[in-house]
Amino acid sequence: MKGADLVMKVLQQHGVDSIFGYPGGAIMPIYDAIYHSPVKHYLCRHEQGGAFSAIGYARSSGKVGVCLATSGPGATNLITSLADALLDSVPLVAITGQVAQGVMGTDAFQEIDVLGLSLPVTKHSFLVEHIDALEDTLHQAFVLAQSGRPGPVLLDIPKNIQQAEVSCNLKPVSAAPKSSLPQVAADQLHQARALIAAAERPIAYIGGGVHMADAIAELQQFLTESAMPSVTTLKAMGSVAKDNPYYLGMLGMHGTQAANLAVQQCDLLVCLGARFDDRVTGKLDSFAPNAKVIQLDIDPAEINKLRRPDCAMLGDMKQVLPAISAATRCQPWLEHCLALKQQHGWRYDHPGERIYAPLFLKQLSDRLPDNSVVCCDVGQHQMWVAQHMRFNHPRNHLSSGGLGTMGFGLPAAIGAKLARPEDTVLAVSGDGSFMMNVQELGTIKRFRLPVKIVVVDNQRLGMVKQWQQLFFNERYSETDLSDNPDFVALAAAFAIPGHTITRKDEVADAMEAMLTWPGPYLLHVRIDEQDNVWPLVPPGAANEDMLTERAQ
Repeated sequence: MKGADLVMKVLQQHGVDSIFGYPGGAIMPIYDAIYHSPVKHYLCRHEQGGAFSAIGYARSSGKVGVCLATSGPGATNLITSLADALLDSVPLVAITGQVAQGVMGTDAFQEIDVLGLSLPVTKHSFLVEHIDALEDTLHQAFVLAQSGRPGPVLLDIPKNIQQAEVSCNLKPVSAAPKSSLPQVAADQLHQARALIAAAERPIAYIGGGVHMADAIAELQQFLTESAMPSVTTLKAMGSVAKDNPYYLGMLGMHGTQAANLAVQQCDLLVCLGARFDDRVTGKLDSFAPNAKVIQLDIDPAEINKLRRPDCAMLGDMKQVLPAISAATRCQPWLEHCLALKQQHGWRYDHPGERIYAPLFLKQLSDRLPDNSVVCCDVGQHQMWVAQHMRFNHPRNHLSSGGLGTMGFGLPAAIGAKLARPEDTVLAVSGDGSFMMNVQELGTIKRFRLPVKIVVVDNQRLGMVKQWQQLFFNERYSETDLSDNPDFVALAAAFAIPGHTITRKDEVADAMEAMLTWPGPYLLHVRIDEQDNVWPLVPPGAANEDMLTERAQ
């Protein structure tokens, strides 16, 4: 068979049933092989949209996402998505076509150094230089994408390699190798248990590494046995059981007041699969200033990177969490954290008739089935989703965390819906973010995907506008989007029905119409341009120095 046929056969061997992409000249042999392959290809309308769909597929299912693009602009259009996958540790295999080896290095049509371009935004990149290396390289890509800290892997395959003849005798796929993580030493486990047992004000700081380690059950048991309050990062939302009274919410720049204050007051911070990101810590040297730190991670690069822990453990979360569980004696601390939650709870008594986004999203969350997937874009609406919607698993909340990519939500929802066709999938976007990959409405139309779309529209680039208001003396430079299109008419052009609402008394009926409609639906929600996201930790400030709406 030809190299292109081998690519499709190896994908099948790895259990790939869905791939996302856009064809072009240098990858045409692989697209010819797709024509007769049982692997289903989903044509997206932009390579970035295809890769974000693959990311949504991967994050909502736990499988490896696969995307394809041609050389030149096709490959360069993947770069943003690869960076997104790298920073959020998403297992992704990207396959790009490359010009034939005979013209490589001659500035041939649509030739670009994809290997060099992709190195900073991938876990690993390959240029396949011989047909005999193609099969092993494909297998290696899947292993690398999933092993250790997951991430994106790119294979750049010259056109002549795709067309070359190769043996039909494929090697069997062996079971994925067991993790080679070191065993945590007994003295480290003993030290961690001793720190937990001695703490009077402990708190668990939970990151995305917990669910990537498939350690949600172990985490919840650890929190129960230790009776320890907890906070999460954006990517870890849904890791803590909804009914856990001592879960304080997301921490950081737009975290809850209770979460930020408790972390600042704690005497022990148990960092589980989190990386002390600047959006979490605020002013780093003032973050949890009186706390000893236990840090558990899979990536040695994260240990000591930003905060030197008192006890560092490199190992498997599923094994280590049960081994360090220790009862705490901190009832006064638990009562204090509950009081913080009550004192700083959300207020939804917004005056007037206009729709208040936090209340709208809380009401939407209350109406959604527990197995729903919410795919979020980036901006004010993203933070409101994190603050006011509730999730029972991190795979049900897909948000671009590390890169903060506008245009993520709609294509990610396409991938999530294809991964989980029986579950309700919702894209929540702002009017700015929605226009970034709006062409993927064509993908929804073609494949008749019943994705629900909520566009929260304040006719502004809201988060940038909020910073201009607070920190740039109200100089609103290029954040006015009052010339937005008619979003409902735009959706109708893709045969997607929709409705616009502007008042609180329209919300209940509009939600019912959207959620009961059997196909895709767009709900356009107009809100006041003056509404901002609170609390907000100003740049360079400590987390306890939050700005709040009540203080404005």
